[in-house]
Amino acid sequence: MHTHDSSPPTKPDGAVAEAVFRALTRAGHTHFTGVPCSLLKGFFRILERPGIPITYLPAPREDSALGVASGLAVAGARPVVLMQNSGLGYSLNVLTSFNLIYDVHLPIVVSWRGHDGKDAVEHDVIGRELTRLLDVFGLPWTVLDNEHPEDSVEEFLKLHDSGRSTAVLIVREGI
Repeated sequence: MHTHDSSPPTKPDGAVAEAVFRALTRAGHTHFTGVPCSLLKGFFRILERPGIPITYLPAPREDSALGVASGLAVAGARPVVLMQNSGLGYSLNVLTSFNLIYDVHLPIVVSWRGHDGKDAVEHDVIGRELTRLLDVFGLPWTVLDNEHPEDSVEEFLKLHDSGRSTAVLIVREGI
């Protein structure tokens, strides 16, 4: 797990999102689905660029994104799911009643809203409990280090281990 450095990021705006995207696509991930979140807006901007050499499938809800990604994974694609932590809470039934019991493991990028108690009040509980919730469900996780995003993605993908585990990359600061 990465520790959090409270100093402001020194990478230019959008550079962290670009680095994360490049690391995921270099690792062979070609399909992305999810529900936009303000902390992930730079990443979604990349996915929405015309002519980008990946498939982006916007989802209306997080459980739908998991369903789409699961179908893609079973068909042999290498999808990534993106959502905010409240969407992860909403999706636990899909994860526990399908993905985890049928070994359809996905890499999931989750924004960490409410981790510092300075977000909208509806994010406070899950923000405070996110890592414990992931631990309870046996979902290995790492926190994105904005200074070394490639290293964080590499660690995250090792946790995912080519589909042998549903792993979570937690985005604490906006990218």
